[in-house]
Amino acid sequence: MPTTQGNRKILDLKRWEPLQQLPANTSAGAALISSRHYRQQQLYLAGQTTAFLFNPNEDGFVALPSPALAVALAAGSCGVSTSFSTGSTVGAFSLTATGGTTTTILTNQNLQRDLRGYSVQILAGPNAGVTLEIQSNTLGATATITVPAQASAFSASTVYRLVTPRWYVLNGGSTAASSFRCYDFATNTWQTLANSPASIGTDARLVATPSWEDNGYLQFATGTATAGAATTLTNSAKSWNTNQWANYQIRITGGTGAGQIRTIASNTGTVITVGTAWGTNPDATSTYSIEGNDDFIYLMGNNAVTLYRYSITSNTWSTLTPTVARGGAPGAGMSGNWARASTDAAWTNESAIINGRRIYSFRGAAGAVADYYDIPSNSWTNDIAYSPKVETFTTGTKWIYSGDFLYAQKDVTGRWFRFNLVTSEMDGLTFMPMLQGAAVIGDTAYDVTYTDGTTKIVFLCMAGNTTNLHARMMVF
Repeated sequence: MPTTQGNRKILDLKRWEPLQQLPANTSAGAALISSRHYRQQQLYLAGQTTAFLFNPNEDGFVALPSPALAVALAAGSCGVSTSFSTGSTVGAFSLTATGGTTTTILTNQNLQRDLRGYSVQILAGPNAGVTLEIQSNTLGATATITVPAQASAFSASTVYRLVTPRWYVLNGGSTAASSFRCYDFATNTWQTLANSPASIGTDARLVATPSWEDNGYLQFATGTATAGAATTLTNSAKSWNTNQWANYQIRITGGTGAGQIRTIASNTGTVITVGTAWGTNPDATSTYSIEGNDDFIYLMGNNAVTLYRYSITSNTWSTLTPTVARGGAPGAGMSGNWARASTDAAWTNESAIINGRRIYSFRGAAGAVADYYDIPSNSWTNDIAYSPKVETFTTGTKWIYSGDFLYAQKDVTGRWFRFNLVTSEMDGLTFMPMLQGAAVIGDTAYDVTYTDGTTKIVFLCMAGNTTNLHARMMVF
């Protein structure tokens, strides 16, 4: 029987309910880092050498290997999860198989997790362009992945990557080696990445723009090309705004060139230009999908307007120079959330897309100012108008993005608000009555979605300030 969410506003009150307590109290820099794969697991970064994985399906935590960060957690420590993994290999776009059959892919990875239910994406070689659910896998070195039977045998020319979580963690207060590390779910290992671009001394956020969410691709536009060339794909039926797709990615999903993924450099009304030439030029048989860019992670905060961007595939940081600078520095209680799933017609309009192009950021610092960074134009829109612009946010504030809304707990008051991204309106939401301790900086709130067919029920989840409190509330 399909699930029905029958709660009604006014008639039913929103209720916070306790989840399993955190295995360690929150402190400055602690973070609950959400993974939006089908298990929706959360990495709880509790300390320099302490991390846990929370499974919302079972309401339980399990200890992970030590993060072995450079220094103790401090204000500004933060993290983010991405959709795709290259196992224990860092600074790479993909992996290459060592052989296979029509149902197996032989890897050079030391897999330590049962990955059934997750997926593998085939980028090149036999069966290029397909994304397949993993049926089973062996554990240990040179692991074998089993998938549904395909028309062609996988081989040593098969290029792939895993659709499994990888969590990126930035250590506040240091730029030393091991100040920026990632935890790979499939291999159960931590890897050291390029050093932090700055010593983060106050609140900060890492923001990713992944192409995969929960059980499938988050697609902003799809279609069939009418032509292609070395660096272009044309769809003559379109009427896109100029450069609305810049810095998104385009993936060839079928036909000629299937499996290829490129960052979009620019676009006209009908032609997309990619930053790196195609290996195989698309043509009128090529189908495509335009998505968030899997390669990019943005870093903002640190009581500065500076904006950084990390490239996963090259393991390098760059400092962005927006054409319109941010109007003020974000401080304690700031936010950073990629808006990608509004249902409003203006946001989903393919010819003038808004979904996927904005990162919203309240500045915090005991103020009420909100800005957003526009990814295609590399520019900030400052001090956006909204009403009532009275409530201020500082240390202890928590933020969650879901659909048309940003949700926030104000400081350590227990008062929750809902900011409507479409109408630019701030509403009171609810009160979380469970006791919290002293306010601390840390990104310790997330959402979990229960899905049954077309029914989706969202839960807001949070950790308390300076406590082991862990609770959730159904949104309706």
